[in-house]
Amino acid sequence: MSLSQKYNLGITARVVEEFLTSKLPIIFIIGSLLAGAAALIVTPREEEPQIVVPVIDVMISFPGASAKEIENLVTINLERKLWEIDGVEYIYSSSRPGGAVVTARFYVGQEMEKSILKVYSKIMAYTPDAPPGVTGWVIRPVEIDDVPIVTFALYSSAYSDYELRRVADELIHRLQSIPDTGKTNVIGGRERQIRVLLQPERMSARHVAPLDLVRSLKGANVNLLAGSMDILDREIIVEAGPFIKSADEVGSLVIGIDQGKPVYFRDVAEIIDGPAEVSSYTSLTFGAGAHADPETRDMPGAIPGKTYNQVTIAVAKRKGTNAVQVADGLIKKFAELKKDVIPSDMRFLVTRNYGKTANDKVNELVKHLLIAIVSIIALLTIMLGWREAMIVALAVPMTLSVTLLANYLFGYTINRVTLFALILSLGLLVDDPIVDVENIHRHFKLKTHPPLDSTILAVDEVRPPTILATLAVIASFLPLFFITGMMGPYMRPMAINVPIAMLMSLAVAFTVTPWATYHALRKEYDRESEPFDFKSGTIYRTYRAIVLPFLESRRKSHYLLGLIGLALIGSIALVGLNLVPMKMLPFDNKNEFLILIDMPEGTTLESTDKVARDVKLYLASVNEVRDIETFVGVASPMDFNGMVRQYYLRDGPYLADIRVNLIDKEDRQFQSHAIALRIRPAIQEIARKWNANIKLVEVPPGPPVFSTLVAEVYGPPEASYDDIAALAKRVRKLMEETTDVVDVDDSITAPQTQYNFLVDRTKAGQHSLTQDQIVQSAKILLGGESPSIAHSNKERNPLEINLRLPRALRSRIQDMGSIKLKGSDGLMTPFAELGSIEKTTLDKPYLEKTCAK
Repeated sequence: MSLSQKYNLGITARVVEEFLTSKLPIIFIIGSLLAGAAALIVTPREEEPQIVVPVIDVMISFPGASAKEIENLVTINLERKLWEIDGVEYIYSSSRPGGAVVTARFYVGQEMEKSILKVYSKIMAYTPDAPPGVTGWVIRPVEIDDVPIVTFALYSSAYSDYELRRVADELIHRLQSIPDTGKTNVIGGRERQIRVLLQPERMSARHVAPLDLVRSLKGANVNLLAGSMDILDREIIVEAGPFIKSADEVGSLVIGIDQGKPVYFRDVAEIIDGPAEVSSYTSLTFGAGAHADPETRDMPGAIPGKTYNQVTIAVAKRKGTNAVQVADGLIKKFAELKKDVIPSDMRFLVTRNYGKTANDKVNELVKHLLIAIVSIIALLTIMLGWREAMIVALAVPMTLSVTLLANYLFGYTINRVTLFALILSLGLLVDDPIVDVENIHRHFKLKTHPPLDSTILAVDEVRPPTILATLAVIASFLPLFFITGMMGPYMRPMAINVPIAMLMSLAVAFTVTPWATYHALRKEYDRESEPFDFKSGTIYRTYRAIVLPFLESRRKSHYLLGLIGLALIGSIALVGLNLVPMKMLPFDNKNEFLILIDMPEGTTLESTDKVARDVKLYLASVNEVRDIETFVGVASPMDFNGMVRQYYLRDGPYLADIRVNLIDKEDRQFQSHAIALRIRPAIQEIARKWNANIKLVEVPPGPPVFSTLVAEVYGPPEASYDDIAALAKRVRKLMEETTDVVDVDDSITAPQTQYNFLVDRTKAGQHSLTQDQIVQSAKILLGGESPSIAHSNKERNPLEINLRLPRALRSRIQDMGSIKLKGSDGLMTPFAELGSIEKTTLDKPYLEKTCAK
């Protein structure tokens, strides 16, 4: 007869007895620890959880059309088509002069590949109905795997941004040999370009018009496989060409004949093979903390306040791969390329390494695991004994090992959310083993039954409350399964990992803990001693003196319950009275934050750069700042937060990004949030000085949103843009006057001057010119055009041949008036005689948002 039957115990006692009298616990211990070690090795590690939120941008090009025309003819119709797609949650659109961006955001959890296919199918179905003026559709999906996990700043004081860019283009080609690398790109620097700088006076003297150069360039840059010939019983391939391969060949191209002499490109233009015209500024500045960070401490030239030209190489990883392995491989490869590709006086700095931060999170888990085990052992050693402490401590690695295995089987990676769940569960998972060990220890001291009987009876006594407590904890985390939106999958690892850890803790309490306690404490039981009287102990007497009055008096128990109720109400009131800040997740102590600079539309690149320089000079004086990367006129490498907020679309001379890297959190006293709060007043003072809008953006502790507080202002169809903008300004003012609200911004654009050249069609016809010829010529002269490329076997990027006026001739609108165009009759006519110039204001963008009901 088994002991369970002897004492008429339930099924839980039979399970305990089965493990207690067999070798199964040993197998369980070894198997769980091996499974946990394997899961820890094979589970991919990354900084952020893999949230599948398909976001697809559709870029529409409609040259010359106004914002309102694009909205009416293209954007609204496209939104209607995209809204037919199953699974779309929001549609955002921004219609601007010459183009629009329509963003379809799907529900969380929708498959990216299927979502892309749905959008592509709808676009292709809509294309035949699109207005003839639409010249291009670009479908660009955006997902978390597009976020670079490693960024390198390639910098130097001896080389220009053009030379840095040339080296960077070669480097990314070689970095792609590292397994599991994803999207790779270079940010900043000028690409190589053959610039044909047109000289209007020379062109006029030789009767050459801009379109003549385009036509000649396209006609000369042709190379084809003409066919084959049979010669002496052999097939010979014939090729006709060749392509243009150098700037000298461009200069030698014949445009036409003037007074019986050929006119070459070099006669009417200055031809430069070198960097393209400046469209952005990127730099690297070391901060006051550069000497304290291990990565920059011994780096030559890492002088606080020292600024270098730089370009950034950003590398993402493939979906589901280990960020730690990919990042380590990239950094090692970069160090190898330093010997062969990177010149000796050109250096690099790792400015982002999400592989390292992900690995640090894992190491932090191990550290907290050890702290938990040591704390448990110390406490239980004092209260019960060292053997009891070791038994309870055994439950921690076993429980976490199986939880990590389950995490891997469910398809989750090791990221900051899963690690947060595991660390949170540390304090909960030891409850069941502690209760078991303490009660077995008590029964062994009482010596009322034999050791084996005492173990089973002790576990059976506490089994109902331990099961109930475990189920209560699991139930408290179950609501996380029902969170919708982006927070749902972000918190899902916590909803899975904590319940699994609690169930595993209960399983250990059923199986391993009684077995280990029985064998570890058996010798103590066998020692000859009197049964222990717990009622004589100090702890028992103290506890009895506190509790007994409430058990004997109903009035006192009611007072106690009332006091607990008041304490509960008081704790809730702390939030209502703003005595305790309330937030869902704590701030993470990150080593980076972002500063965004928005100048009024129409601000030049150089003016924006002045503001950025003022900000970075201040940041360089902050003790905790390691380095500052400045991106003026071009978006900085995207992060998880910027992916949702579409910071990757920040492209223009009036915009700038400043990425700030702090020294490692282990080497600084203050957390990143405290540092951000400290420097914000000085940043805002700089913003007021330059009439700029400067925002300090921290990495959010949870899933990113468009902003912490967002107000969307809508109006009826008959409402004008100015009416809605006026109301939005009132809302903004209310926000600015609200306590603790900072970095307020809006989507209202500043008035930007625009000159319209109004073609006089009658005069154009009289001079044998069409409006198309006039408009295309203006586009070439002012905006530039690259009608062809020079072919080279050594270039990593297309070597464009760009036609444009020199920048000095594009500084006044009057400069265009004297430039001449050639009609079909061969006569030259200046722009001033073909139309008039009207000064207006650029159309405001039209923003729309459509959401599911």
